[in-house]
Amino acid sequence: MIIRDATLEDLAAILDIYNEVIATTTAIYNDDPLSAGEFAVWFQDRAAAGYPVLLAEEGGKILGFSSFGDFRVKPGYRFTVEHSVHLSADARGKGIGTALVQALFPRAKALGKHTMVGAVDAANEGSIRFHEKLGFQQVGMLPQVGFKFGRWLDLVFLQRFIDGASEGPATP
Repeated sequence: MIIRDATLEDLAAILDIYNEVIATTTAIYNDDPLSAGEFAVWFQDRAAAGYPVLLAEEGGKILGFSSFGDFRVKPGYRFTVEHSVHLSADARGKGIGTALVQALFPRAKALGKHTMVGAVDAANEGSIRFHEKLGFQQVGMLPQVGFKFGRWLDLVFLQRFIDGASEGPATP
C-alpha cells in the first residue's frame, strides 16, 4: 500500500467512497450523495488553500482518503484544522485509516498549524477509539446537532496538538 497525494484523475474513486459513507453511515451528516461537480469544487478548494488530499492505494485500487481544511473561516482559527478520513467498506479495520491520518500530521505542522480537530458521531465508538489511539482527546460533545436516518445525532469533538506548543504561535 502507498499513500500519495490525490489528483483530479482520482476524484471519481474518492467520490464513490465518500458517497458510500453518506449512504450507509452517520460518519457524514449529509442525506444526499455529492455530485462529481460538487466534489471537484471541494478538491479544488483544498488545493487552492494548500491543504492535502491524500489517498491510500494498493494494486491500483483506492482504499480511502484523508484531508484537512479550515476549522472555521475567521482569522483567529487560522492555526486549527479539521480533518476527515474515509475508507471503502472492505478497507476498514486494517490500519489504513491510521496511516492516512498520521500522514496528515507532518503536512499540518509544515503549514504552521497548531491543532487538529476531528468531529465524530457519538455513537461511533470505534472511530472515537481510533482517534484516541492517534493521540486525540475528547474535548466536547454537542447533543442532537445532527439528524439522519430518522434520529437525532450527537457530535463528539476530539483534538490533537500538532506542534507540541502550549503557548501562542511563534509568528503572529
